Parts: sequence; C-alpha cells; structure tokens
Amino acid sequence: MSFEGKRVAVTGAAGNLGQAVAAAFAAEGADLVLIDRIEARLDAAVAGSVRSVVVDLTSSEATASTFSDLGSLDVLCNIAGGFDMGTPVHETTVEQWEFMLDINARTMLNSVRGAVPGMLSQGGGAIVNVGAKAALGSPGTMAPYTASKSIVIRATESMAAELKDKGINVNCVLPTALDTPENRKAMPNADPARWVEPAALADVILFLASPAARAVHGAAIPVTGLGG
Repeated sequence: MSFEGKRVAVTGAAGNLGQAVAAAFAAEGADLVLIDRIEARLDAAVAGSVRSVVVDLTSSEATASTFSDLGSLDVLCNIAGGFDMGTPVHETTVEQWEFMLDINARTMLNSVRGAVPGMLSQGGGAIVNVGAKAALGSPGTMAPYTASKSIVIRATESMAAELKDKGINVNCVLPTALDTPENRKAMPNADPARWVEPAALADVILFLASPAARAVHGAAIPVTGLGG
C-alpha cells in the first residue's frame, strides 16, 4: 500500500490518532503535511518529506489561507476533533454545543473546502473523515458529541455522491473508544484490551485512502476492536 510521491495532509496530527495516522503514512513513503493548532512532529527517523503547519481549523479564513498555500493534495485525513460528555440535553449550554460542533464538524468542513478544489483540478484524490460509532445511536449525556459526529457521517455521504464521478473517494471511519493514555486515566476500571488501538484504526484509514478502496464511496465503517 505504497504512498510514494503522494501528498497527504493529516489534521489533528499532534493528537494520539493523528500521530498514528501520520506515522503509518510516513512508513509508506508519503510526503506529509501535519496540521494542528500546535506544532506536530514525527520521529526524526521517519523518511520522506514532513511539513508541520500550525493553524486553527475552526477559523474558515485561516484554514482557507493554509490550504491555498499548500496547493494540491492527494489525500486529506480529517482527524482533528475531540470528545466531551456528561451533561443532559436540557442542561447543555450553547457554549458546549458550539465547542463540539466547532472541533468535530467545522474543522472537517473548513478543511474539505480548502482541499477539494485542488483535487478537482488534478482529477482525483481521497478524503477520510473520522466519525464515531456512537453517532449511529446516541446514548445519554453525549448529544453534542454525537450530533457533531453525525454531521461528519452525513457530510461524508453527500461529498461521496458529489465527487465520486470526479475521481475523489470520500469515506469515514466510526471508532469506539481508542486506547490512549487519556482514556485509560479517565476510565481506570475499563478494559483497554477491548478498545481500538490508534495504529489499528490508522490501518483502516490507510486502506480507505489507497487505490485498493477505489470502489468504496460514502462508507461509514465501524471500527470497534473487541468492544462491539
């Protein structure tokens, strides 16, 4: 699954999943653009071209300027996002709604607005978004998070329908809990062996970004590990 000579942008590249995805693409020879609101770095031993870009992806103006400077991309992986829960809908503040919508939906929408024109000009590309399995049926006290991730799924389906005849594949993954240090600390009584390793989710993302997934359009693929 070589990405030699392919320009791959990873948003949220400083986070646990972003780092895993970037490392996986780097191992396959991609020319990487690491995008986050803080500087993202890969291990110094990583071969190939790696560029780090600091930008607030919730800003449409800043995002547009960044992608204009980057030029055409072959792959865009929208990893930027976050999680919050614990408040019933009737107690959820406007600020809580806006925060989840901003980091999970607006970052993705701003990024595809910046990347798709270049992909159209070059005649193709691939976009992989990160939704959430919980967005298929929201449990209690998670409405802002699952609503924002539902937007990701619906936008993925719409973009796939709009772009598949133009050579651009658009799909998304729907993970359950990731095995990260933060999640282990937040859920000390859970069994992390049943969670999804970031590297395992990165493998699915690489597949969807590769020519092997050329017949896959608008898919929302659950990635659940042993958790179901």
